[in-house]
Parts: sequence; C-alpha cells; structure tokens
Amino acid sequence: MTYEACGSSAQDFPVRLEDIQAAAARLSGKIWKTPLERSDYFSSLAGREVASKMENTQRTGSFKPRGALNKILSASQAERARGFIAASAGNHAQGMAHAGRVAGADITIVMPEGAPINKIERTRRLGARVILHGHVYDECQVEARRLAETEGLIFVSAFDDPTVIAGQGTIGLEILEQWPDVDTIIVPIGGGGLIAGIAIAVKALAPRVRIVGVEPTGANAFSRSLRANASVTLPSLDTFADGVKIKTPGAIALRVARSLVDEVVEVDDEETARAVLLYVEEDKSVVEGAGALPLAALLSKQVGNLGRNVCLVVSGGNIDVNLIARIINQGLAQSGRLARIRFLVSDRPGMLARLAQMLGELGANILEVQHNRAFGLKALDTTEIVIVVETLGERHIRQILRDAKQAGFEPALLK
Repeated sequence: MTYEACGSSAQDFPVRLEDIQAAAARLSGKIWKTPLERSDYFSSLAGREVASKMENTQRTGSFKPRGALNKILSASQAERARGFIAASAGNHAQGMAHAGRVAGADITIVMPEGAPINKIERTRRLGARVILHGHVYDECQVEARRLAETEGLIFVSAFDDPTVIAGQGTIGLEILEQWPDVDTIIVPIGGGGLIAGIAIAVKALAPRVRIVGVEPTGANAFSRSLRANASVTLPSLDTFADGVKIKTPGAIALRVARSLVDEVVEVDDEETARAVLLYVEEDKSVVEGAGALPLAALLSKQVGNLGRNVCLVVSGGNIDVNLIARIINQGLAQSGRLARIRFLVSDRPGMLARLAQMLGELGANILEVQHNRAFGLKALDTTEIVIVVETLGERHIRQILRDAKQAGFEPALLK
C-alpha cells in the first residue's frame, strides 16, 4: 500500500531550516558525520546509482544521538539539573543515555519488557536508569510521562519534539553536502521524527529531491494516518523491526509529511529480512530491521519516480545477534543455499554412509542428520533420514534430488 502526497508546499512548521543548521553547529564534534557509501551490487539490482547513509555507524549505533543531544544541549542548566526521562524500545534510549553522559545530565529510560537485551544493557552501561514497563513503546510513553510528573523530570519524546526533530534533520544537511546530485532519499518511518527533520532540511535547500518514507505493513500507523488525514492508533503491532514499532505517529511529523513527503510505502517483514541479509552478505554491514526498510522498499519496486541517484537512510544497526542468525538461516533456505531433504532408505548397516558419500561427491555439505524409524513409515524395514545440507542453489538441489532418486534413496524436498 502506498500514500502519495498531492504536492509540496511551504508551511510554518515548528522546525525550520535555521533550527536544523543551528543543531548541526551545536552537534559539531560531538557526533559522527556518518559516511555515504555507494554500493555496486545494490546499484546493479536497482538499475541506478544507490548509496546508503550509514547511521548504523553513528555513536550508539543509530541516528538517535543527534536529536537527543541537540535537545539536552539546548536545555538550560536548571533544566539539566532536573534530569530527563524518555520512553524507548532501544535506540532513543541509548541516544538519550549518551547525550546525558556528554552533557552531564541524569537520564531515566522506560523500555518495553520485551526490548532486546543488548539494547537494555547498552543503555545501562551508558549510565541511564532503566525501568522496564509494558510491551510496546506507547505503553512505555504513558509510564514515562507519569514519572515525569511525579519526579519532576523533563520528558523527551523520541519523535514528536521540535528540538529532537531538528537534530535528526542534520542527516539531510549531510546527505546534500555529500551527494549534491541525489534525486531521491528513502527514509524509514516509526513515529516520523527522522523523516520530518530530513524533509524540512532537504526541501528547503533542494526542493527537487523526492522524500520517500517506508514502514512495515505490520506497523503502518503513519501511512494510515496520512490516508485518513487524521492520527490513527493501531490496535496491535506485528513486525520484527522493533525500532519502528509505534502505534501512534507524531503529530508534528504528520503535519510535515502532508506537505513535504512525496510518498510513503509499506513493505512486509520477509522483504525487510531479505534486505538485512543483503547488507550483511553484500555490504558487510550489520543493519537492524528498521534500517533495512529503505533497501526493502527499493528492491520491492514500490517507489515511483526514483531518478538516477537514490540515497537509503540506514537508521541503525542495533540488532540482536540471535535474530541475525535466524534471518541468515531463513534467507539461505529461501535462496536454495540450505535445503532439508527427506530420504527413505532400507534399514540396513551402511546405508547412511552410502547416502553421506553420495552427498559429498555431489558437493553438498551436511549440517544436520535426523533418523525416524517409528512414525509414519509404511514398511518395517525402512528408515527415514532427514538431512539439512548446504548447497549452491536451486539447480544444485535439483541435481541432488535427481541423483538420489536414481540411487534408490526416494528423496523429497521439505519446506
């Protein structure tokens, strides 16, 4: 599903180009100017020049320190003395914790109980107080606002605060500086603060550049809200991209998007997982689900009028290693480089050795072996052997099945 803007027009937003430029000056020397890396492989797949803005290499592994640090550095000494609180699934948490360490302010973060352990521990190591509450960001936000009232802390929204948005907008300034000829910038969307900041900066300086947002089909509150012309709250969320699991989008971002964002598209988790795997395998980069959304949108060919030069904003790289392992294994299976094959063989000594020898001669690497002698077998002298093999692809699998059948092993490819 796609949302397309009717057109772009200037409006009096609470964030201006001047605010973003001031944020860039304020953040100078305190954040990384992240690289813009061209990919030959992605360019060949897309049929145009493709480069990634690698915010996964930013301090704390995501773009979030830009907005968080801009917010805290803009605060008065009295405000810093009170301390700050935020709700986050992980990246904003780490950004705020890092900002508090740099600016000398106390930080409290309310995180979902199911947040990735690596993000929780990194937030704590950066010096923040972490409180686990609820299951999604929106529940954390309610608790954080309650604690802000009772403890006198300053609440900092992850995406609906003008000063935070101005900090995120510095990415747009950097992209235009690094690639003046860019035609389209594709940005992941959760609450919308990132795309709002980038859109304000880019459209003010280069209005010809198309700004495209992308979100998961299982967390598409932003595009639904744009189509409804009103804020929509999702009843539930279903995506592995935890960085964009937001039920209700930011009001400021929606207002900006209606005028400055050209298109918003949705991709499913299978497309996103494929993009994560491509970054690992082809780009040698660790990218989280949210950060892979722009590549998923590009490769799914949902984005129109791309132009010649396309920039993908890789928002972060804080992904759990166990999740990476599952994505890699599933991706290998889908591409035919892993196969699970059932063989029915006579239950006699040496049959497994013969089967293993045949697979070895065919160049298949055995990863797992399972025996079944008791369930679902029609003959008492038959055993079922299920083998997971590493292969060279679909053609190699077909060769294995053909040769195994000729050898009398009765093979069947299992999904």
